[in-house]
Amino acid sequence: MDAVEILKELVSTPSVNPMGRDATGPEYFETRLSDWLVDFFRGLQVSHQRIEVAPGRANVIARIDRLGATTTILLDAHQDTVPIDGMTIAPFQPIVKDGRLFGRGACDVKGGMAAMLAAFARLARERPASAANVIMSCTCDEEFTATGAKALARLWSTPAGFGSLLAAPPDVCVVAEPTELNIIVAHRGAIRWKLRTRGRACHSSKPQEGVNAIYKMGQVLACLERYAEELPRMAAGHPLCGTATISVGRISGGISVNTVPDECVIEIDRRVVPGEDPQRVIPHVTTYLRERLDVDFEMEPSWLDGATLSDDNNGAWAERLMRQISATVGPREKQGASYGTNASRFAVTGVPAIVFGPGSIAQAHTVDEWIDVEQLGQAAEIYYRLCAAG
Repeated sequence: MDAVEILKELVSTPSVNPMGRDATGPEYFETRLSDWLVDFFRGLQVSHQRIEVAPGRANVIARIDRLGATTTILLDAHQDTVPIDGMTIAPFQPIVKDGRLFGRGACDVKGGMAAMLAAFARLARERPASAANVIMSCTCDEEFTATGAKALARLWSTPAGFGSLLAAPPDVCVVAEPTELNIIVAHRGAIRWKLRTRGRACHSSKPQEGVNAIYKMGQVLACLERYAEELPRMAAGHPLCGTATISVGRISGGISVNTVPDECVIEIDRRVVPGEDPQRVIPHVTTYLRERLDVDFEMEPSWLDGATLSDDNNGAWAERLMRQISATVGPREKQGASYGTNASRFAVTGVPAIVFGPGSIAQAHTVDEWIDVEQLGQAAEIYYRLCAAG
C-alpha cells in the first residue's frame, strides 16, 4: 500500500484519546489501531513488539537491521487523536477530494504515520545496501500526558529496556508532526496544573453566612491575567520559539445555583521555552499571586513536566534531513514551534531529535481535519531517503 491507502486504513480505525474524560465509546483509546499495526508489521515479516504502557494502551515498535550498519534512526508517530466533538465531517470515513484527505487524525498525525509506514515498508522490501538500522515506533497517549513517549525513552535510558528492540539509544529520533515539510528543531514545552480556592457552603438565600469560593477565584483570575500580560517581560524568550505564555483553560465550581460554592478549580497551561527551568514555573506564579492577593489558594502538582526541544545538539541531523528534503521538493526551513511534541521526551535522554512531516498545523484538531495528499507521498520519499542513506 502507498501512503494514501495506509492513511485511509489509519483514519478508519478510531484511536481517540479521552483527554481525561470518561471514555465509554468504542472510538476511545488506541487498542484497535495497535492491533492493525501489529498485523501490518507481521505482514512485512520484520521484528516487532507490542509493549503495554497502561491498561489497554500500548506502544508498537518494529525494527529493520542491516548487517554492518553503524547508525540507527528512530521514526516516531503517535497513534492517538484528539476527540471528535463538533466535527463537521464523518471523522472515521476518510474521503479524498480536491487533493485532500479528510478525517480525524488525517493531519495530526496519522498522515505522518502513514508516510513513515510507507517508507518503512519500502525499506523492508528493498533493503538498500547503504541503509541505517531503522526503528518505527507508534506511541500512545501523546495528546494528553505523553506516557507512550516517556515509556519508549525509558527502554534505552534505563534497565527497563533490556530485551526490547530499543535496548540501546538510537542516533537520532525523527518525530512525525505536521510541519509542511519544514524541520522543527526547537519547540516549547507545557506545564499544566490545577489551582483551587476553598470557601464555606451555605444556602444562597443567606450568602453572608458562607464564603464564596468562586468570588475568591475571581480575584485570582484577574491577577493571573495581569501576570500573563507581564510574563513576556519577566521570562527570556527563544529566537525560534518566541516567548513564554500562560493561559487558564478550564474552570469549575459549585454544586447548584442556590448553594454558595465551597470550592472552585481552574486548570492552567504554562508554555516553557528552551532554556527555562520548568521547576521554577509554579513557584514563580505562586509568589506573584501571594504578593498581590489577600486570598487563600492551593496549587496542585503539575501533571505535565514542561519538557522542551532545544536546537543545541540536533543541527547535524537537521542538515542531513534538509539535504533529502531539498532533493525531493526543494528548499525548506528550519523552524521553531510554539506547540510540544514527543521529540522533547527523547531529547531529554541526550538523543538528538527533530520534527518533520506532511500537513499543516493549521489543520490539526479542526472540525474538518484534512491533509494534502501530495505531501503524503513527498514525506514518504523523504523518510525513505534519509534512512536509505544510512
